[in-house]
Amino acid sequence: MIDFNYREKQTGNYLHVKHKQETTQFPLLRKLPPYFFTTIQAQKHSTAQINAQCEQEIFFDFGLGKPDLPADQVVIKELIAGVGRVDAHAYTPSNGIPELRTAISEWYEDRYQVGLNPETEAIVTIGSKEGLSHLALAITQPGDIVFVPDPTYPIHEFAFVIAGASVMRVPLNPIENYEAMLERSIRRLTGKGRVIVLNFPSNPTGICVTPDFFERVIYLAKRYGLWVIHDLAYADIVFNQEKAPSILAVKGAKDVAVEFFTMSKSYNMSGWRVGFMCGNSKLVGALKHAKSYFDYGAFKPIQEAAVVALRNGSHIVSTVKTSYLSRRNTLVSELNNIGWQVDLPAGGMFVWARIPHIFREMRSRDFASVLQSSAGVVVSPGIGFGPAGDEYVRFSLVQDEATIKQAVAAIDSALALGLRGDYAR
Repeated sequence: MIDFNYREKQTGNYLHVKHKQETTQFPLLRKLPPYFFTTIQAQKHSTAQINAQCEQEIFFDFGLGKPDLPADQVVIKELIAGVGRVDAHAYTPSNGIPELRTAISEWYEDRYQVGLNPETEAIVTIGSKEGLSHLALAITQPGDIVFVPDPTYPIHEFAFVIAGASVMRVPLNPIENYEAMLERSIRRLTGKGRVIVLNFPSNPTGICVTPDFFERVIYLAKRYGLWVIHDLAYADIVFNQEKAPSILAVKGAKDVAVEFFTMSKSYNMSGWRVGFMCGNSKLVGALKHAKSYFDYGAFKPIQEAAVVALRNGSHIVSTVKTSYLSRRNTLVSELNNIGWQVDLPAGGMFVWARIPHIFREMRSRDFASVLQSSAGVVVSPGIGFGPAGDEYVRFSLVQDEATIKQAVAAIDSALALGLRGDYAR
């Protein structure tokens, strides 16, 4: 309520008002911790200011998963050409322009032999994060239970928290036990379960799965009456196979499942904010309905450029994959060389590194702070991805090989307290 002072009313001066509401009275915000990656960057800038005063310089930033490579020139040229067209600056449909939805359907047919109706089974999103958040609002409500991996990318959980649903975390490691633990959780909450959320290759762990894993999840979803949402953001960034499997390639998956993809990673178009969701027509329709209230579609030239990328961008994907493979190998090799034993991830653009034994009691926030203050190396604390991540930190592969070597050398100097040898295990 807004309370106007009586004297100000009498004089007609309404410039000074007292607002009785306070931010602590916003119920939703009490459920949301400060956004994880925003906090990391704020801490980085704070430390940078201190270092500047002390005449220290270098920061090695492995915190955010934002690609450092540029978008391809072919895609950029299409964007530039599109901006000059007369019809470029009007609103676009909230479900995406028809040309892009057709290109998305062709991409699935060519890549996974999955047939899609571009009118009812494909929808363009303003990045996959926006799409998943609006889908959560459209299909869940208080009392619903959503099953998410632990650890996982924060929006997989908090999109549903914002929607008012409850979240049940299912431990992701070891992956061999995941389905059994998932079914046990579902059976315990029979009648309340609403959605299963998956993300493979996994952010942050890099775990990949095979098509038969998806077959078993689809079976569970149908048996217990749940929807399945799969985030396939890292479809192309896999190192032991050509491409990551799609859940939609499973027979009958479209009865219960949808899948998100984003142009951000495979095509270095993160700031362009364009992605898509495909699969079950009811869920596509639900997202289309919700989005019609929240937004118009992405800028038309961006969508037209995305068409070019999907149809003519195989060379882009190949270059991106090669780059991340080299960076992954360099980082893991360099860390292992200083005694920090880290496994090679099977996919994704991250290295999920368990904290060396002698520092493990610090847990992830404090250890990440030590790396930042002592070595100038910014990483993401594993706790930001769920309780199961608190013995880990995540390195994003967003620095070149030379910078990676410098960063690991700085870590070696800062943590020289016996990191080599048996302590590190």
